Amino acid sequence: MSDVEKKENGGKRELSKKERMAIPRTPIPEQDAKQRATNFDEVALGYTEEQAITEATRCLQCKKPKCVDGCPVGIDIPAFIDAIAHEDPAAAIAKLKETTSFPAVCGRVCPQEEQCEQVCILGKKHDPVAIGRLERYAADWEAANGASSKPEIASSKGKRVGVVGSGPAGLTCAGELAKMGYDVVIYEALHKPGGVLSYGIPEFRLPKDIVYRECDYVESLGAEIKLDYVIGKTMTIDDMLADGHDAVFVANGAGLPIFMNIPGENLNGVFSANEFLTRANLMKAFKFPEYDTPIKVGKKVAVVGGGNVAMDAARTALRLGADVHLIYRRSMEEMPARNEEIHHAEEEGIQFHMLTNPTQIIGDQEGWVEEIEVISMELGEPDDSGRRRPIPVEGSESRIPVDVVIMSVGTRSNPVLTQATPDMELNKWGNIVADPDTLATSKEGVFAGGDIVTGAATVILAMGAGKVASRSIDRYLQGLPLKPEPEEVETAEAGAEA
Repeated sequence: MSDVEKKENGGKRELSKKERMAIPRTPIPEQDAKQRATNFDEVALGYTEEQAITEATRCLQCKKPKCVDGCPVGIDIPAFIDAIAHEDPAAAIAKLKETTSFPAVCGRVCPQEEQCEQVCILGKKHDPVAIGRLERYAADWEAANGASSKPEIASSKGKRVGVVGSGPAGLTCAGELAKMGYDVVIYEALHKPGGVLSYGIPEFRLPKDIVYRECDYVESLGAEIKLDYVIGKTMTIDDMLADGHDAVFVANGAGLPIFMNIPGENLNGVFSANEFLTRANLMKAFKFPEYDTPIKVGKKVAVVGGGNVAMDAARTALRLGADVHLIYRRSMEEMPARNEEIHHAEEEGIQFHMLTNPTQIIGDQEGWVEEIEVISMELGEPDDSGRRRPIPVEGSESRIPVDVVIMSVGTRSNPVLTQATPDMELNKWGNIVADPDTLATSKEGVFAGGDIVTGAATVILAMGAGKVASRSIDRYLQGLPLKPEPEEVETAEAGAEA
């Protein structure tokens, strides 16, 4: 490297590709397992400046970065990481906010190991770059330093868009449309914004102050959030269209819990994971009596399920003082929860009962949960999900004494909105049918995305749907075909290459 090049890089020598590949992945500091099992503070503590720079230096700055293709919202990952490597976190957060409104959220809860990090070139022979942790670092740096990076807002287009739901899909769509110059109003059913980010993810994984900070950012772009609006009851989609909304984006999620329909599910002490987590997260039941929303925790809790929501419920119950047993009908290898969440749960003392499935819940004479009966399972041939189908082992029933059972076996769409919109096509599961490329529904001027269309999925996929919807709504309101013509695509690609 020449003296001029060294000066431009702060006097530092640029490392060769071989030297970058030799740097081991930087572990993120965490609370001690025994300590964190007793509090609701964040488990992962975040990178220091030195750790972030070291990890960012590992990025190979590929000419054709596959990580960008692996990101549902198309973040320019090499660019923001390069800014961190060159000790410019302000440039890093500015680059992130060109394409995402929620870097602090995604850096904490998105499954990067299944998306951008999964296709990282470095990951072919070594550990991939810790993209999510670097995204969190940049966002946390901005919060700590009072800096605010805001993209340019276009002049008003004189059109009004209604967004149903303030979860990741709704907030993303609203933010993108606001930047384009549209008048956007978000209608949220609950008393706090954020959707599943607020009610579904525990404080120790995603502090609510961060969620509300990201919501404030979307409002700063020009979007308005109206709380306590249940679309389908307070007003309908038809009311919205008649009341001056030129288009509507439906992103109300899939928050209706599914139960197993086994005997005893109506006993006192049986919760859905949604109710349990909503009480603990949004209503701060974990701070009782400071917040007067008590929650029945019990001394011994059974959580049924193997996804991230089950892990969240189990780890929340543990922190509230319970002895927690997690019951899952497949083996550890088939668990859909993130490996990191499973690892943290094991460290904290959650007791796992693999290849086990409930058959009934037994109550006492006063109708309170007393035991849960389970049966052992064995794995057969793969089912439609690609995982081996669990088969009951005849005669292997046993009972576990518990006083609370939390069911976390999935969710489906809440019918309040869809029943009030009979001319909108639904699929057999009650989800809204939307064009996969444009997210247009069967109802003129109405688009839908996120969990209400796909069923329960990830935060980042919902954000991706929000971006797609914003582009489609923009084209719709301009009177353009929802799908770009071939010549438009060619022009856009030529501009990107230039």
